[in-house]
Amino acid sequence: MTEGARAGGGRAAGEARTEPRAGSVALLGWTNVGKSSLLNRLVGSKLAAVAAAAQTTRHRITGVVHLGGAGQIALVDAPGLHRPQSRMNRRMVRQLRHAVAEADLALLVVDAARGIGAGDQRAARLLRTIRTPFLVALNKIDLVRPKSALLPLMRIAVEEWGAREALPVSAASGEGCAELARSLLRYLAPSAPPFPEDYLTDQPLRSLAAEWIREQLVAVTSAELPHATAVLIEHWQESSARVEIDATILVERASQRPIVIGRGGRNLKQIGQAARLEIGRLIERPVVLRLWVKVRQDWRNDERVLREIGL
Repeated sequence: MTEGARAGGGRAAGEARTEPRAGSVALLGWTNVGKSSLLNRLVGSKLAAVAAAAQTTRHRITGVVHLGGAGQIALVDAPGLHRPQSRMNRRMVRQLRHAVAEADLALLVVDAARGIGAGDQRAARLLRTIRTPFLVALNKIDLVRPKSALLPLMRIAVEEWGAREALPVSAASGEGCAELARSLLRYLAPSAPPFPEDYLTDQPLRSLAAEWIREQLVAVTSAELPHATAVLIEHWQESSARVEIDATILVERASQRPIVIGRGGRNLKQIGQAARLEIGRLIERPVVLRLWVKVRQDWRNDERVLREIGL
């Protein structure tokens, strides 16, 4: 696996050695504010699925940010806040609350280009209820013009919400992300780094593979199937030469199956090719990926399916 990003550096000549810091930071925010993109940027490697659709993240993903001698940050990306309407969605929101309550610090991500909305206010109220100290990341500043428009957002985050700091960042370009990592670290307790330097994530390869298949699935079909699909890894066989994977894509209704497959199998082929490249990049071996599409009504309330997708 690729080692996590190193945003820290050496110390200047004569500078006193500081004790390293470490701890956990829970990422939260209203749905589709760019939390997963920010996780990937800070860690320095792709872990979470990223798509222009709400509720892309469905379970907790921990990625470790390595900051050299300065310390480590365990970033926990939980599902985005939303109004739950199924057993799956209720568990997603419960996972989020638990992640924030258990963390040393929280990072509330706001879409600065969109501005502060009712969902962001709800996330801030949740943080005040849980009482976990938090910072605010104003994401997507590459889309904000003029930059002075960020000032009232920063003022609201600190003066009204009670954030320790509000920092402008862009997960897309990387602007402000190194500064954000250093700010997060300052609020964590002195501690020896708990993870080896090459540790990247708590997610097994099978889970990452399912995540990236679903990412491509959402990218191809999101306009028609935003939340009605799940991916189950049915078979995983590794050898020194390659990895063979059989995966099932679940849909809720028979009418959705041809949407996933596409005319002449075009959509399914596109999903498989893109996912195979992502998985192969991580495991550094050729990947044979076979996909099937099955109808399972009301799978979002099916206990077995929820357990298999990490809920």
